[in-house]
Amino acid sequence: MQPLALTLGEPAGIGPDLALAVWHRRDAFDIPAFYIVADPEFLSRRADRLGLHIPLATVTPASAVATFSSALPVVALDIAATAEPGRPDRSSAQAAIASIRRAVADVMAGRAAAVVTNPVAKNVLYHSGFAEPGHTEFLATLVREATGKALRPVMMLWSPELAVIPVTIHLPLREVFAHISTDLVVETGRIVAHDLTTRFRIPHPRLVIAGLNPHAGEEGTLGEEDRAIVAPAVTRLMAEGIDVRGPLPADTMFHKRARAGYDAALCMYHDQALIPIKTLAFDHAVNVTLGLPFVRTSPDHGTAFDIAGSGAADPASLVAAMRLAARLATAETLAPLGAS
Repeated sequence: MQPLALTLGEPAGIGPDLALAVWHRRDAFDIPAFYIVADPEFLSRRADRLGLHIPLATVTPASAVATFSSALPVVALDIAATAEPGRPDRSSAQAAIASIRRAVADVMAGRAAAVVTNPVAKNVLYHSGFAEPGHTEFLATLVREATGKALRPVMMLWSPELAVIPVTIHLPLREVFAHISTDLVVETGRIVAHDLTTRFRIPHPRLVIAGLNPHAGEEGTLGEEDRAIVAPAVTRLMAEGIDVRGPLPADTMFHKRARAGYDAALCMYHDQALIPIKTLAFDHAVNVTLGLPFVRTSPDHGTAFDIAGSGAADPASLVAAMRLAARLATAETLAPLGAS
């Protein structure tokens, strides 16, 4: 298999720490070969700060696998990263964006098996003039630039315990009602069902869809949106042959017995999806982007500026993201990865 392409993430955050720690403990973690797209001198300084004696090798993607056992392969950026831990600077956004661009170019050219992205700081990107709402949307823009084809990426948070999809993502709660539509729920459900079948190899994925209002609207007494918007979406998805139920009250969807009845849950807004999965799988949940022509995973946590450079960051989520990326990218037939 080709190596995974790991991005630098926010240089002042814990992404570089995690990359170094994971390679340092590569045998114990049993992870696939990867390379990181980064400034080698920056990584060397961070390794020294962490007290890690890690040999770095500047490579092309083609030589990363052969190098991996003896040195951390680095596909070098021609942008110097200068940020200190916890202190983003002018180089932060430029280095983070360039790393994502190169990793995506590599995977689309067949030089990498999948992209694994370290966390970025959205406020740092925004201050640099970054126009996208976040990582997920930027990936779609890069695909459009490369292929001329527009697509709508879908964010899924996956763990062995639960898989959730927020239909709307980074929106103020007051704006969710204006953005939710029957077409949006249907399009999201189609993408999820398709990728669970083709990427996760679940032959007949089972979906559930949460209601927007408490008690899924209580037949309109707690809001008409579930009856007028969500229910018609469920009907349309069922007519297309997708195994789906809803709208269901969100407060009874996530206990153990309920989770046994579905493979993924579509939720109407960010916290409705992320609170349950971060409660159940905070240290090992993985962010997976569906709807792309390549596999992309990411740890389900942020930049953690407060512990960057200290060695205290837990690599469990990055390890899980790498393992899942490798499983999704392989052509082998694997056991289903659905929630249980």
